[in-house]
Amino acid sequence: MKFSVLCNTIFNRSIDSYHQFDDVNHEFQNIYETNTIEAVLYLKNWIDTVQWHFEDIIRDPNINPVDALVLKRRIDKSNQDRTDLVEMIDSYFLEKYDDVSKLPDTTINTESPAWAIDRLSILALKIYHMQVETLRTDISAEQKQQCVNKLNVLLEQQKDLSTAIDQLIEDIEAGRKYMKVYKQMKMYNDPSLNPVLYAKK
Repeated sequence: MKFSVLCNTIFNRSIDSYHQFDDVNHEFQNIYETNTIEAVLYLKNWIDTVQWHFEDIIRDPNINPVDALVLKRRIDKSNQDRTDLVEMIDSYFLEKYDDVSKLPDTTINTESPAWAIDRLSILALKIYHMQVETLRTDISAEQKQQCVNKLNVLLEQQKDLSTAIDQLIEDIEAGRKYMKVYKQMKMYNDPSLNPVLYAKK
């Protein structure tokens, strides 16, 4: 099975599972075996899905400012969790292809497999929610057609990105490309590097 097919299948299961409850506070339960790449991909998309809804909620112009601050903290944590999982996915590929011999003309890619997979996860969410928009009965025919057009573009983008991810993994496996992963080192989450935080010590 192509890795993109595995990803898209798992992402769709995660999105469908979340929307059975449609509640950002619903307790997460992983349907895949612990310590597998499938479990990591499922958790990754679940976090993306919850954050998608966080972002909707915080844009409510009538949100209580105290609630908004609490939600902003949850979004910050979610962003860190997402980054940690992307790095975990890249570690999976680094370990899997650690013994691959590089070809003499091997090149590095502009992004790692996991960061492309991160975009694929978000794309699955865009497709799900745009599909919902195409089914609305309270909008004009013109708006509905605009949503259909956007959905078609998103589906084409998903196909292209899936192909690119599979090609990148195949190139890494064959030694035509190599991975070099850098930690994100987000400074605003580090009390020793964020000047607002360390100035208060």
